[in-house]
Amino acid sequence: MSLKDPNIASPRRKRVAIVIANASISTATGWPCGFWWAELTHSYFVLTEKGYEVEIFSPDGGKCEADALSDPRDPSGYSDTDLITLGFIHTPRLAALVERTRPVRELDVAAFDAILVAGGQSPMFTFEKARDLQRRFVEFYEAGKIACALCHGTAILRYAKLSSGQYLVQGKTVTGFANVEEDYADEAVWKMELLTRDKHVMPWRIEDELRRLGANYIQAGLWRGFAIRDGNLITGQQQFSGQETAELLAETLGA
Repeated sequence: MSLKDPNIASPRRKRVAIVIANASISTATGWPCGFWWAELTHSYFVLTEKGYEVEIFSPDGGKCEADALSDPRDPSGYSDTDLITLGFIHTPRLAALVERTRPVRELDVAAFDAILVAGGQSPMFTFEKARDLQRRFVEFYEAGKIACALCHGTAILRYAKLSSGQYLVQGKTVTGFANVEEDYADEAVWKMELLTRDKHVMPWRIEDELRRLGANYIQAGLWRGFAIRDGNLITGQQQFSGQETAELLAETLGA
């Protein structure tokens, strides 16, 4: 005898669209840049462990490339303790998801409960022209669904405007990559003699821009995992905030 009554429909699993950036070239340094592994993998791990369906998109679709320093296998050793990412990369079924992302224009807002825009260096150079992503992010927000951005993925808030023409971020309490973290990154690159001291790794700064647009920007300190919710807008501070951001998203969505 079946323990499942065929007359009782299974509850629909909630669905989250994670958006990662397509590969680009930094106009500030000339280096290849892309998404940040941990911001995808840690979020993916938390959400799937809680039973959500997760699908990965990118602005243009297709194969995406990660920032080298975010790869646990990189010779620099910068991310070599990131076992969640290492497990994701070495699981063929999961690694393949980054090889064939769907373009954001195919993202059906009605079919998902939340959107999470991950960061990395590429968003700072590519999101200005990512019109489909800008529209979809606002559509999620205006539909009362969760619109979430993490680290430099919060670059989307520089361009996201409501149907009224007002910036989505105006009057909202948000976080994102902090100036103190940009300073740290700049100094590290200067010490490596890869940039002169009058140049910066990023062409503009998240904290400064969000404040300029009328947001109440807050942060938890240098490299501390942190996420904040204001209504149905969720933001995470930096690459060490993937878990906190996904957990806050899940807490908001519920079962």
